[in-house]
Amino acid sequence: MRLDGQTVFVTGAGAGIGAAIARRCDEAGALVVVTDVDEAAAEDTAADLEDAVVRRLDVTDGERFRALVDEVAAEHGLDTLVNNAGVGHPPAAAEAVDDAVFEHVLDVNVRGVWHGTRAALPHLKQQGSGSVVNVASLAALYGLALQSVYSLTKAAVLNFTRAVAAEAGREGVRANAVCPGFVDTELGRQYFQSRSDPERAREEMLAQYPLGRLGEPEEVADAVLFLASDAAAWITGHGLVIDGGYSAT
Repeated sequence: MRLDGQTVFVTGAGAGIGAAIARRCDEAGALVVVTDVDEAAAEDTAADLEDAVVRRLDVTDGERFRALVDEVAAEHGLDTLVNNAGVGHPPAAAEAVDDAVFEHVLDVNVRGVWHGTRAALPHLKQQGSGSVVNVASLAALYGLALQSVYSLTKAAVLNFTRAVAAEAGREGVRANAVCPGFVDTELGRQYFQSRSDPERAREEMLAQYPLGRLGEPEEVADAVLFLASDAAAWITGHGLVIDGGYSAT
């Protein structure tokens, strides 16, 4: 699974899964465009990479997203866009979710993916190759109680991925998604801390996973690298579940 000579653009790469994706793609020989709304965090990720470009990016800003993708494509080419940036929300019943929370999660998780994909597709189609890999969630397939907005947005990401795959395949462009279960990241830890008994909530979660543990960011990054590489040349429109067996139970 090599990406030698390729350019991979990663959003939300300042920490967690995004940082792990940047590292894996760098190890596979790619030039990695490390972007994050927190530029200092992006710089920290890039400091450990062999070949990286750092840019600040708020994925909800469609004009900035397009301009940055155009800039990268002109200077370095573009082979894969990884729409990783995402946010969650505190557990709440659907009717109790604040409108501002709904709009923020929708902006980042859906509009961010929309902006990035629309910006990248003209470049990928023109060259007749490339891929988009979106980071969805197991919540795209199974509605999570008290996570209605997050579930809504990740389901949208997965079906948007399928639509793009159906549209762009004839022009040599693939689109896939990864659907992780709970991963040991800051976002995951925030979820447990939001519960009345964080340790018990974690133990109850682990009991639902046949492998008995949460995922690691690097394990999701491995799947993203696979989907971006020629090893997945005949895979498109797919949502790859990475969940330690959770969905099997």
